[in-house]
Amino acid sequence: MTQYAIVTDLNRCVGCMACSVACKALNDVPVGNFWNKTLRIGPNPTKGGSGQWPEVEMYFLTIQCQHCTDPECVKVCPTGASQKMADGTVQINKTKCIGCQFCVMSCPYNVRYLNEVSRVVEKCTLCEQKTVNGELPACVAQCGARARWFGDLDGDIRDFEGPAHPDEHSCGYEDMQATRVKLGDYVEEFTDDDIHMLPDVGNKPSMRYILRNRTWQGGDE
Repeated sequence: MTQYAIVTDLNRCVGCMACSVACKALNDVPVGNFWNKTLRIGPNPTKGGSGQWPEVEMYFLTIQCQHCTDPECVKVCPTGASQKMADGTVQINKTKCIGCQFCVMSCPYNVRYLNEVSRVVEKCTLCEQKTVNGELPACVAQCGARARWFGDLDGDIRDFEGPAHPDEHSCGYEDMQATRVKLGDYVEEFTDDDIHMLPDVGNKPSMRYILRNRTWQGGDE
């Protein structure tokens, strides 16, 4: 069974919000709404620290649709507009959406909204229009820090892929996008204890976050 997801290395994320900008540009997300948000966590005191520099820590946390394994939004949709697809993503059939917003209210992560013009609910699609053609989601393709990686959660997350770095592979932008590198070959080593996810209220979120040597504050494990 396929479960597409994104793994974000929070130690690499610099909070540039290129992922948010790329997402809004590609998907024509209305002003004031986001499919992908970047939150700053901290600065907070380090464990046993005074709370004064340098005894503080901070990181950036990206929040989007978690494309849950057992999504609440699908359960409450009265028309079947919210659907769990064969690739593991959660998609919205806009021809069936009546704008009731039951899914918006049931989402534990507050990542859905009602488009006031079309009167249908929208959210992250994991760039289905790109991944179906073998491309990377825009937020992964445009991450300059190589913090975001795309792949199948049913496999090893070390096999998740991102675009090559032009300086390392001596290639232009187009070639860079077509050349893939693997998370496990690129990022700093991590353990299972460094892998986190947002709070699970029975919905089983699919996105994963890697955070080393800092206190995870994204919710219960």
